[in-house]
Amino acid sequence: MSQPHIAIIDWTTSPQGDPESNIERQIIGGAARVTRTLCETDADLTDEVCGANAIIIWHNMPLTAKGIARLKNCRAIIRNGVGFDSVDVNAARERGIAVCNVPDYGTEEVADHAIALAMALCRQILPLDAEAKQLGWNIRVTPKLRRLSTLTFGIVGLGRIGTATALRAKALGFRVIFHDPYLPNGADKAVGITRCRSLDELLSQTDVLSLHCPLSEETRHLISERELALLKPGSFVVNTARGAIIKKTAILAALNEGRIAGAGLDVIEDEPLRTKEEAAAPNLIATCHAAFCSVESKIEMRSTSARIALAAVRNEPLENIVNGVAS
Repeated sequence: MSQPHIAIIDWTTSPQGDPESNIERQIIGGAARVTRTLCETDADLTDEVCGANAIIIWHNMPLTAKGIARLKNCRAIIRNGVGFDSVDVNAARERGIAVCNVPDYGTEEVADHAIALAMALCRQILPLDAEAKQLGWNIRVTPKLRRLSTLTFGIVGLGRIGTATALRAKALGFRVIFHDPYLPNGADKAVGITRCRSLDELLSQTDVLSLHCPLSEETRHLISERELALLKPGSFVVNTARGAIIKKTAILAALNEGRIAGAGLDVIEDEPLRTKEEAAAPNLIATCHAAFCSVESKIEMRSTSARIALAAVRNEPLENIVNGVAS
């Protein structure tokens, strides 16, 4: 029998791996042949990739039903990250292909990033930096500078990252509330924060809104014009989850019209920002979909993906299956 093949698919526009796939090769060893291919879309998949026994795919490289239909021997598609909305999980399930993700890597980094954005907004770090570098001290942003202990930090989605963010916000003195309709009763007591039974209830109390839910048909445009209008005057919005959870035109309009005091967006719908007008929205901090990044998190993510791919080619049980295909 020929040696199993594990194909790594990276995104041509912004490759995230290394050409030699050194981390993956250290995990996989001689158990499988490892290749790396740069693609813009799944129309670029080669016949060699389509014949692989397992596929590791980076974010921003979509894998649609049409691409999945071309896979001949694939047992598992491993999303090199937490989110899996770029993969047609239903099409994979119909073909009996497991889709797996890496849900635990980068938890600390994303939570830290959310708090960093919130702190930068509440303390107006970037406007103050710009003012100081003009050799002036007018402190024009005084009305936006806030005392953290007087503010309510509202979290949507209390999973791993949401919980880590809640604990950090609580330690900084924020009053912390959350909304998560899928979480069992008692999670609020375990973490020591307040549960809101509806999104509207949370929004009406919130000074800093931080999003930590996955992107799905249910959560797409979860935050739009109506929801932004429910926030307390002078509120800040932070998104380190998925861009399309917030309707882009709505958040930019809220900034331009002064209905919210600022936004820290690591992710943006239809990213990156497309025009100078979008980038010029007042009190907007944008950070390149980089919240997950650190030297340590990328090693952890790639090692876990490689371990799952190795299990797939060895016909062993798989971790982190998200589309219901039995391992």
